[in-house]
Parts: sequence; structure tokens; C-alpha cells
Amino acid sequence: MSDPRKDSNTDTQADAPREEGLSMSAGDAPQPGSLAVSPEELRKEASEAEAEYEAFVRSFDTDNLVGKIAYAVGIALALYHIWMSTFGRLDTLWLTGIHFAGFGFLCALRYPLYRAKTESGERIVLAIDMMIGAIVAIATLWLLYDVQDVFDRGRMQGHQTVLALIVMAGAIEFTRRATGLIIPVLILVALTYVVWWGPMVSGVLRFGGLSPDTLYFRSILADEGMFGSIALISATYVYLFIIFGAFLVRSGAGVFIVDLARAMAGRFVGGPGFVSVFASALTGTTSGSAVANTVSTGVITIPLMKRAGFPPRFAAAVESAASTGGMIMPPIMGAGAFVMATFTQISYLTIVAVSFLPAIVYFLSVAFFVRINAKKYNLQAIDDDAPTALEVLKKGGPSFLIPIFTLIGLLVAGYTPTYAAGFAIAACVVASWFTPNKMGPKAILDALAMGSTNMIMTAVLLVAVGLIINVVAMTGIGNTISLMIAQWSGNNLLIALLLIALASLVLGMGLPVTASYIVLATLSAPALHLLIQNNALIDAMVAGQIPEATRVIFSLVDPGAMTMLAEPISRDAALALVNSAPPEILSQTYTQVLDPHVITMALLSAHLIIFWLSLDSNVTPPVCITAFAAAAIAKTPPMRTGLEAWKVAKGLYLLPVLFAYTNFIGGEFWEVMHIFVIAVIGVYALGSAIEGHMEAPLNWPLRFVLFGFGVALLWPNTPIAEAIGAVGVISIIIWNYRTDWRMQREKKQARAAAAATSAA
Repeated sequence: MSDPRKDSNTDTQADAPREEGLSMSAGDAPQPGSLAVSPEELRKEASEAEAEYEAFVRSFDTDNLVGKIAYAVGIALALYHIWMSTFGRLDTLWLTGIHFAGFGFLCALRYPLYRAKTESGERIVLAIDMMIGAIVAIATLWLLYDVQDVFDRGRMQGHQTVLALIVMAGAIEFTRRATGLIIPVLILVALTYVVWWGPMVSGVLRFGGLSPDTLYFRSILADEGMFGSIALISATYVYLFIIFGAFLVRSGAGVFIVDLARAMAGRFVGGPGFVSVFASALTGTTSGSAVANTVSTGVITIPLMKRAGFPPRFAAAVESAASTGGMIMPPIMGAGAFVMATFTQISYLTIVAVSFLPAIVYFLSVAFFVRINAKKYNLQAIDDDAPTALEVLKKGGPSFLIPIFTLIGLLVAGYTPTYAAGFAIAACVVASWFTPNKMGPKAILDALAMGSTNMIMTAVLLVAVGLIINVVAMTGIGNTISLMIAQWSGNNLLIALLLIALASLVLGMGLPVTASYIVLATLSAPALHLLIQNNALIDAMVAGQIPEATRVIFSLVDPGAMTMLAEPISRDAALALVNSAPPEILSQTYTQVLDPHVITMALLSAHLIIFWLSLDSNVTPPVCITAFAAAAIAKTPPMRTGLEAWKVAKGLYLLPVLFAYTNFIGGEFWEVMHIFVIAVIGVYALGSAIEGHMEAPLNWPLRFVLFGFGVALLWPNTPIAEAIGAVGVISIIIWNYRTDWRMQREKKQARAAAAATSAA
């Protein structure tokens, strides 16, 4: 039997015991034509999957010594992090260091070095693993104890170098055990680039190299290193919300939330997925953090989607993609709106106003994937065993809303996600006292230990990823790629968009979204702004709206321009004229031809494009933190979850094209609404073509045709192609709905005939 963490057809299962009925096995999705499994089948599959997974990881059952040690360490870690995230004032470096030391030790206990075939071999491996975990933990704490001495000298020496090597090697090894080989290989490639093969590379990617001592120092202690910003994310709200989810499950609130959501959304095809999309959108309006959004709503929505029959990896991908959209949903926008207002000197209210409809299109694009997959796997439109809302509320339901309202209320009131999560955890305990499932000291300790166990993979991964992030920041390779955009794109706006998307992905491996946006905006926003202005200038030429003063200026470039621009010209001719004009000539024409509002909106469009593209690091491997957080909840392989989330979040790439080529940002009301409707139809067409399904399956020829119609809808400045695409997509939708209606009718007739035959 193969390791389920490496099996291409199996999703990794829960890392801790789970509430019955809250999750399903992580095998393949229900086959098309099958119905969603019943709760009884889910319990059976979950039990079987848990048993299969436990065959490859050590059990943390408290009946054995390993389980007792893990139980105690897990409780201690949880209490420590809760205190430090609410009332504590310990140094950040100590917080992240203890975070890694504790979870590194738990990882060594949970994931064996290798799977021994005999009982004596298992004992030997266990002893080795305990020794490895203890050595890495001690080395981490020892290095932190010496950190002031290291900072005073500005380098490591002697035993400190040895300790740093042990810590880095431990991070790589623990990540290999928990997630597979991809991330460890990337870490080794990045580290060797700094000290070995970077100087061997020619061209702009050449790096002069640093000494090993400098690499060790920065890898551990830099703000971008192992114990830097990403580790702090892991040690604060990711871990706190994972604990919050464990308390919800242990108190019974998790069951209540699932049942209430089933009662409200179970009557719709894909209803649980829609709950995830809507919840993430609403959470995003206040939190503005994709990871916090994922872990706060995902602890509820991901089990709900899995229970409805969605594949676990798809459930995690939907939550990740929807939570990423929280950073583009006004008013918070992940602090992006405030930074953007400073950069552009455009009012915050204007930025928020023009961002609302694009955010709605993005969330609809994710919802379309939910609906399409629900129909693709023929999930039940009506959950027959779903209780009514009244039945759910009669079971002490209102008490279970206390922790949810506490969390939301504190977030809305402006408290940090960690502070809100800490008090929401306490609210879970208090709320349980008003239900039959009262949480006492034992239940509280169980929930703390469960949260820590569920956090192991995510904790070691996010700390180890700091090794890659540090290299990106330390070598300046992200900035190098950004600077190449201006030279490579020329005057082609589409090429510039592609290059910025690539640069944002590289920078996203080393910087948080807001920081990535700041770097890209500083380097490329001026050039992108000019390209968008050039596109508006070309539109004016095509419309024949060039004043005489501007025609005189262009005649300096082309003597025939004076006559040519007196009337409308072709887009190709306008493009050639603009490309032939020097920048100093073009700069004189913008204010003569373009309305000041158009120039301002071109600047805002450039910044929104960069900000939207900066978000793709949340859902794009190899470093997709939001997808990793969702994978931790769904218990699925992080990299494969990231690839699935990347597919679901395709709107992140489509909408910036509309920002660049249309007046979606800052246009007249009816023009904006027209673009909005066309964009909604277009993204539905593209999503259906990618999945090969609408209400009924689509064959390959029809998928290609539908994809073409979708591209025609979203292709800018082509009214005829847009009309053809709209008519084509709507026609296919009507035909597909009729096909689905006919298939459903035939199935009902077949079931009726079978029932009649059986009765006879």
C-alpha cells in the first residue's frame, strides 16, 4: 500500500480524531450520476479513512506513551499561544521560535522517519524520532537564548553556526515528512543559489553570492526568514483559528453550524459551497486577511462541503479562492485600499466604490465553479435528512451562536483576528454550558490538544517556507524581474500584464500581498499607467476625437498625421502612430485629448491591476499560504490543493484585463453595468468550458466552442465579437438546461418503471 500523502488519487486525511459526520473520506469525488452519500456512509468512510491514515502516522491515542506526550505538549503549546495572542507581551522572535520548536517535536512524533515493518523496528524508529525532535527543539531554544549575542556581533560563530544548521535541517526534514518532497527541494535549490550556483548564472539572474555565515544568520533571524513574518502568521491567527475550530467541534457547536447551514442551504444544488463563498465575502468586508478569512470560515464551511459530497480538495480550494477574494472586497481590502489611496492620491471612498462590482464578479466566478461541480457530480439538490431551522434551534442552537457572534462582533469592532479568536474560544466554552454537551476541564484539554494536532503540518510548513522567502528578499531576484518588465513589454499592454503577473507570482513567494503590491506598484505602476493612457488615446483616434492642437504635435512624428487624424482611423494605424511617438511627445497629448477623470481612472486601474495580480500568491503553488491553511482544515495535500485553488480563482487574471482595456473602473453607470453583465456571462462560459459541464455534460467540441464564446465576450473593444459571444453562450445555456431537464425526466421515468416492475 502506498503512502496516502504521496498517492496521486488520495487526499491526506485528518491529522486528529474528528467529530462523526463532520467530514468524509478524502478519496475520489462521487462519480457523475451518483448521489451524495448519506451521513451513515460518511461516518463509515471517515472511520475507514482515519484507520488507513493512522497506518502511516503514529497514533496520538492517550493510551500509549507517545499519545500522552503529544497530548501534554499540545495543551502546553495551545495555552501558550492563546495567552501570547491575547494578553502576552513576549518578543516576536521567541514566539515564533517556540512555535517551531514545539511543532517540530510533535511532527517528529506524528510522522515517522520511515515505516518499520516489525514491532522492534518501530520502537527503534520512535526512539530516533524522539531524539531528532528533541535535538531540533533544544537547538532552536538555545539559539534564541544566544540571539542577543548574535545580534551584537552581526554574525554567528562556533556552536551558534551548528545550532543554525540543525534548525534549518530540521525544518527541511519535518516538511518532507509532513508534505512530501516538493517544498524541501525548492528550499535546497534556493539556499544553494545564494552560496553556490548563483555566481555561475549569467545575465540578470546572476547573483554574486553570500557567505554561508550570512545565509545562516538571515535564514533564521531576518524578518523574511524562518522566524519572521510568515512564521508569525502561523503562530498567531492561523493557529488560533485552528484551535477555535477544534473547540467548535468539541463543544458541539460545529455540529450545530453544519446542521443549521444544511437547513438553510441544503435545498440548493451546491448549497454548502455557496455558503463558503458568501461567508468568505462577508468576512472579507471586515477582516481583509485571506488567511484569517480561510481559517475563520473554513473550519465551518469545509466540513460542510465535504459532508455534502464535494471532493475534499475542491472544498479546500473553494474556501481558499473565496477567502482570497476577501482582500478585494470593500471596505478593508487587506489594507490595499489605504496604501493605494496614498500612492495615487485618489480618495479612499472612490477606490472602494469602483472596487465593489469587480469583487462581485470574482465571487460569482467562484460560485459558478461550485454550481458546475455540484451538477457535475450530481449532488443532491435537496438534502432530505436535513433538519429544519426550527429543529436545529430547539437543540440549544442559539447558545452555539454565541462564539460566532463574539468572533464577528470583535472583528467588526476593530480588534485583531487573534484577539477575537481568543475570546471566541472562551465563548465556545461558555456557550456549551447552556447545552446538554457542557464542556468541563477534560473537554477543554481535549480541544486544546486536538487543535495542536491539527496544526502540525501547517506550522512546520509555514516556518520552513521562510527559507525560500528569505532568499527571494535577500537576493533581490523579485525586484530584478520587476525591472525587466519595462524593457520586455515595449508598448504592448497585454505583454506588460503578463510580465507583471509573472513578477507578482515571484514576489508573492517572498512578500505578503500588501508588500508585494507596494514593490510592484513602485516599479511598474508608472509604466502601466502610461500604457493604459495610450490605449485610451488610441480609442480617441479610432473615434476621430483628436483636437487640432494634438494633430499638430503628432505631425512632428508623422507629417501625414495632420490629415490622417482629422477623421477616424483604424486601430492598427493608431497603434502604429502611438508606438512611433517618443514619450515626451505623448506626454503632451494626454491632457489635450483625455478627460482628467479618464487619466485619474487610468492611474487607479494600473494600481488595481497590480493589487489583484499580487493576490495570486495566495492560491498559486509553490507558496500559497491561503491554500495551505485550507488544506490543513480539509486534511488534503497542500500542493495539490493549491493547484485546485489556482483553477477556481481564475477571476484574479480575467478581471485585470477588463481593468486595462475597458472602462470597468470609473466609467459611466450604464457602461459599467454593461461590462459587469458581459463579464459575468463570460466567466461562467469559461468556467463551464474548463470543467466540461453546465447543468449537463459538455462534449469536447462544444467545450471548445463555448471557450471561444467566453473569450469573445471578455475580449476588449470588439462589439461584434461580444454580441456573437453573448448570443452563443446564452444559446448553449438554454440547450444545456433542456438537456439536463430531459435527462432528469428520463431518470425519473426509469425509476418509476423499476418501482412498478418491483411491485409487480
